[in-house]
Amino acid sequence: MSMSATRSVTVPEAPTRRLWDSRPSRKTSEGSRAETATAWVFLAPFLAIFLIFTAIPTVLAVSASLTDMSARDVRDPFAVNFVGLDAFAKVLGNPSFQGAFLNTIMFVVLCVPLSMALGFALALMLNRGIRRLRAFFRAAVYVPVITNIVAAAVIWQYAFSISGPVNSSLGALDLAQPNWLGESGWSITLVVMMGIWRTAGTCMILFLAGLQAVPEEMYEAAATDGASGLRRLWSITLPLLRPTTLLVTVLMTVSFLNIFEEPFLLTKGGPLGSTRSMALWVYEQFGFGNISASMAGSVVLLVLVGIVAIVQFRMLRPKH
Repeated sequence: MSMSATRSVTVPEAPTRRLWDSRPSRKTSEGSRAETATAWVFLAPFLAIFLIFTAIPTVLAVSASLTDMSARDVRDPFAVNFVGLDAFAKVLGNPSFQGAFLNTIMFVVLCVPLSMALGFALALMLNRGIRRLRAFFRAAVYVPVITNIVAAAVIWQYAFSISGPVNSSLGALDLAQPNWLGESGWSITLVVMMGIWRTAGTCMILFLAGLQAVPEEMYEAAATDGASGLRRLWSITLPLLRPTTLLVTVLMTVSFLNIFEEPFLLTKGGPLGSTRSMALWVYEQFGFGNISASMAGSVVLLVLVGIVAIVQFRMLRPKH
């Protein structure tokens, strides 16, 4: 007799989790809190510096620009009168401020493209042209960026003075010896030259970093197809450098919109205000005790810098 037995095996059901139950585990939640706390610890110094040296002074400047504050009101700043946009109207209608505005735009138009072109040319030479002493030339080009501006200005004043080395060399060649610091045209030229001298190294470093990120295989493939060096520059290098070009353009434009050291140290804004920039005008008004006018001018400059930066980002951003 055969006997068959059927065993019933009970398989335990797997624990199911509701699809809508997205609550993180306790360990994950604690890890996220720790990461967030660490991030805030590292951000705290920057936020403190930003609040103390940027945000709060900006709010105070805007507030002062809406009043009639002068030097005598510094000890009791809450005794000033609210005048609305009256200070802005006076500043925008001031001929000296209008001249400073035009001078600033002139510095931007002259210095930004020339500084970028020189920096790009130097970056190209250091990236592919110059083989020997490459590190030396990189350091030499970047030295003006880290040189003390006051010491540099003293050297420039001496070199371009009436009896300085530059005019002496020009005289030895039977060439005209201009009054670099006393004539408007030559003073503007001198300020532009020093501005380019100071910023070309920054442009060079940024462009060089962008050039070194371009894949070498693309150049090799283009050379195999018979593309000339100029064609490779136009079709490969410049398109791939578009983000770097945007960064350099914005940095240089903002830098020369805020130009102050060169005209202040070289010419004091002269002769006859021909090299006075907006930043220098703001500084002078503060020294004269016209605090409301100085703050209004600084706010106008801040708005101008913001508008120009936004426009440049929109015009030069990569198109997908």
